[in-house]
Amino acid sequence: MPGSIQSIERAAAMLRLLGSTGRSLGINEIAAALDLPRPTAHGIVRTLREVGFVEQDPSARYVLGSALRELGSGGWDRHDLRARAMNWADSLAGSTGLAVELGVPDGPAVRLVHHVFRPDGTPQSIRTGDERPLHATAVGKCLLAFAPVATPPPRELVLTRYTGRTCVTVAALEAHLAVARRRGWAGDSGECEPGLGGAAAALRGSGGLVAGAIAVVGPVEELFGLGGELRPAVAVHLVTAAREISASLVEGTP
Repeated sequence: MPGSIQSIERAAAMLRLLGSTGRSLGINEIAAALDLPRPTAHGIVRTLREVGFVEQDPSARYVLGSALRELGSGGWDRHDLRARAMNWADSLAGSTGLAVELGVPDGPAVRLVHHVFRPDGTPQSIRTGDERPLHATAVGKCLLAFAPVATPPPRELVLTRYTGRTCVTVAALEAHLAVARRRGWAGDSGECEPGLGGAAAALRGSGGLVAGAIAVVGPVEELFGLGGELRPAVAVHLVTAAREISASLVEGTP
């Protein structure tokens, strides 16, 4: 059998060390305690700091980071995720003329944590806090495709039919998810509400872990061209917003 991975062992030992002292430690103290060369210790602590497992106090000494406390609570706080995405969500609505939704996994559904109205002044109702079906919305299918550990497998979902376009068999849904993984975004061409579609891209934090999904939502004909392809301008704006929000999540990993 393969042996243990030394760098992971050293990182684990460093976390145990920082958690056992009750005070902050300097890099020289850490290196000496773990019998490591100073550059090696510095490289490990820098990586742990980048992912939020270690923090540096005002005296440039190190303590355990807040991200360790989040491991058992589902990762990103929804309010923090919303705060980091809000400006880009507003911009995305303005550049596409479409509504924008931000969703996170919530058991067998998607929970919308942010909703930006279409900027055309049409009557609309706020959807923040609503549950949406995983199998019949762009934001839901995006999470199924790119966050399979955080969502139930398709065979365990209740595939309710909402319109004539809804995927109501596991085979059909899995085919949609395979297409989403290949092209990098998930689509909904009127599967939850007649005539209303969406396209969604994943939001990734440190290490590529999916924290949620952002979607543009509007009339199917405004989103998709012939052949069901997402209109190029919409695709560019959606992918750019997802990339920039993801970069913010990486920088501020909890």
